[in-house]
Amino acid sequence: MSSEFDQLSDFELDDEEFSDELSEFEEFDVDLDDVLVRTAVLQKNNMVALLCIKSATAGAAICRVDPRENHPSVQLYDDPTAALEWFTKSLSTSRKNGWRLVYDGLPLQG
Repeated sequence: MSSEFDQLSDFELDDEEFSDELSEFEEFDVDLDDVLVRTAVLQKNNMVALLCIKSATAGAAICRVDPRENHPSVQLYDDPTAALEWFTKSLSTSRKNGWRLVYDGLPLQG
């Protein structure tokens, strides 16, 4: 059975055409053992906040989801050690400001 949607795509790609370009990425190795991922869930009154860090040898990113803000904020760091220090200080400051740490560990899934 044929329909109007069974037509060939204008963007049909031939694997042989890109094999040389893609061969450069075969040596690309990601070592996930060096990746740190940590999520903190905080609670205060009727609010829930998240503080997350993901770092590797080349850098890090920290994401903060504050219910009092319209959008999450993300900070990028070239130095993963500096990012971890900021993450730790931010958790400490939040606890001093009345936030209760509900969870601190690997990201929750499911």
